[in-house]
Amino acid sequence: MNAGSAKTIILAAGGTGGHFFPAEALARELLARGRTVTLVTDRRGQAFGDGLPEVPVHRIRAASPAGGIAGKLKGGLQLLLGILEARALLRRLDPAAVVGFGGYPSVPTVFAAGQARLPVLLHEQNAVLGRANRMLMQSARRLATAFAEVAAVGQKDRAKIVRTGNPVRPAVAARRDTPYEVPAADGPLRILVMGGSQGARVFSEVMPQALALLPAELRARIHLSQQCRPEDLEAARAALSALGLGGLDLQSFFRDVPERLAACHLAVTRAGASTIAELTCIGRPAVLVPYPHATDDHQTANARQLAAAGAAWLVPQPDFTPQALAAQLAGLLSDAPALARAAAAARGWGTDAAAANLADAVLAMLGDGHAANGPARTDRTKTDSREAAE
Repeated sequence: MNAGSAKTIILAAGGTGGHFFPAEALARELLARGRTVTLVTDRRGQAFGDGLPEVPVHRIRAASPAGGIAGKLKGGLQLLLGILEARALLRRLDPAAVVGFGGYPSVPTVFAAGQARLPVLLHEQNAVLGRANRMLMQSARRLATAFAEVAAVGQKDRAKIVRTGNPVRPAVAARRDTPYEVPAADGPLRILVMGGSQGARVFSEVMPQALALLPAELRARIHLSQQCRPEDLEAARAALSALGLGGLDLQSFFRDVPERLAACHLAVTRAGASTIAELTCIGRPAVLVPYPHATDDHQTANARQLAAAGAAWLVPQPDFTPQALAAQLAGLLSDAPALARAAAAARGWGTDAAAANLADAVLAMLGDGHAANGPARTDRTKTDSREAAE
């Protein structure tokens, strides 16, 4: 190992799990390749947990410059103080590179790294470049993406793009090779409904009414697993229990999502980056109902790309009515070949090797190529750098 390889690689992440989990996955991959890793987050950020006690954590100031004038001033001041703290930290740690994962907790560290002319790679989980990453693109040498096309990337920055995918949990990756069980004629039909970490009220309201419109013989074949908000659980249970479903499992939080995803014939979900990554890693067809208030409507952009690949059906929330959903379910659940084609398309779009691809991109940026004896990729998203037009 040369002197450069002995230097730590800083991961700047925080905020939601969608930003934080890819950083943890990359940390595991880099550690497996013999590199040292340091996490820099904001003062509310968590460590990677007991699984990675060897990763030191540093916390600096950061905030979103949101709200009115007072909120923008307060957020801007916190970011400025965070940049000063990050500068001092970078001088002390002398890292080989900095990897940013979006969200405002990453801004001070990545901005300071750009000022210090350190190698910077940004990871974008969605199909629209996030606002924090937009602020930082000038500092970046590489932009690693989950989607083949990412909106809001300037033409001069498109040559920086390398598609790596979005890392998934090990329990999800372990089910990459679980075959899709094509529904049998008159056999059970397993539907999984999830609305993000806290459920979605619209699913609890629409799903019972939609299922009530289906023929009784079709309802008797449906085994429904649905995540509900705690306050919606009993009302949903009362409405669904009266429909004569073949099976019903309602919970406010599923601790076994990988198993449920692998077992389902059809999922009805939001279109967040982590959900998309998990659906496509395992390869399951989905009706995607994007959260309409997501920043820059990025969930709709995510869903459009999956729908264009033939892996999902996009339904904007205003169109997600009981009548429309009932018609869609009646059509899909009676068309096993269409479900199987969508499952195959989803699996073809996804990958279980995003963490390895991401580590490759970081080390290639440092001139190490794909070195460091990392685990062999059993499945790999084809990386594609797109040169900007002259």
